[in-house]
Parts: sequence; structure tokens; C-alpha cells
Amino acid sequence: MAIYRFRVSFEEQEDVYREIDIKSTQTFEDLHNVIQVAINFDNSKDASFFLSDDLWRKGEEIVLRDDKRKGRKLMSKSKLAVFIEDPHQKFIYVFDYEKEWTLYAELIKILDEEKGVTYPKCTRSVGNAPRQYPVVVPPPDEHADDEYEPKSERIFTSEEAYEEGSDTPEDDEAGGEYLEESGEEMSEGEFDENASAEEEA
Repeated sequence: MAIYRFRVSFEEQEDVYREIDIKSTQTFEDLHNVIQVAINFDNSKDASFFLSDDLWRKGEEIVLRDDKRKGRKLMSKSKLAVFIEDPHQKFIYVFDYEKEWTLYAELIKILDEEKGVTYPKCTRSVGNAPRQYPVVVPPPDEHADDEYEPKSERIFTSEEAYEEGSDTPEDDEAGGEYLEESGEEMSEGEFDENASAEEEA
């Protein structure tokens, strides 16, 4: 039995593609399902295949679900071999009519069936498929960080008291002055003696 190898690529990202092997007697629904698995979509939306010419112009449509319109073929009842008219036959695959994901499927090789192999299957995967749904990032909360803002700290200067409850050196119980370098307290008598010694010198 003949095996069709299709290269399926995204319309806007030709460097992202999958190669899929499928039996000639399998249906477009089988091809639809394996494409969904290969590109990691959730297969919850409607889809269609369109026969295409070499310029990727849409022809006859093959639908996933019956919408009761006359002349439209169903994927589940349409075998691939019936629609292969060219050794490089092309199909346009449209998934999710609202988003209109469009992929190109081109027949690139016809092989012999291998025993023990389950078809259809993806034989080659190149590039990361785009996300089916965009990632929604919530807007930042303007007040989210308020409670985490560090409290302001008071920095004492050398002229301010270091003991808790003292706002100025005059409020300190010792009543002495502070030396900037050592931070030690000097009594009034010691201060007078030092001053006299400096004057005599």
C-alpha cells in the first residue's frame, strides 16, 4: 500500500514544519488529527482542507463537520487517494475559522508501507509551533508592593543624642558634651583644664 509523506508548514512560518506519513486509503480526518497532535493544538475547533494549485489558490473544500450545505465533502468520508492528482499535490489546511490558522500541506514523497508501523505518524518535526492561545499577563497591581516598602529609618548626626528618648545632647541626663571622634563624654572640669592648657601653650 502506498504511503504519502506530506510536509505541513505554517503559512507565516515556513521554517516551522512537520513531515507526516499517512496511508493513501486513510482519510482527511486522519490527516487532520495527526496534524493537531504534531503541532500540539487542542483540536477543539472546526477545520477544512482545500484542494490547491501550485500557487496555493484554494479550490474544493473538504470540511470536518457537516454543515448541511450541498456539495461539501466530509473529511471522515474522503480518502486521500481520491484527491491526489499530482505527485506534488498541495492542500491548504485551515483550523479555527475565528483565528484562521492556515497551514500548507504538500505531498513530497510516495513510499511503500512498512510492516509493524502505525499510520498516520509524524516522522520529522522542525521548529517550535506557535502557541494556539496567547499568554495573558495580568496588569501589575499598583498597590501590591505598598506593604513591603521599607520603613524610613532616622539617621543620627554627630550632634544628636544616641540614647533612646534623647533628642538633643542637652536632653541627655549626663549633661556633658560628646566628642565626635571617640563618642566619650567629657565632664565640665576636664573641659576647663584642657582649655587652660591650650591657652598657655
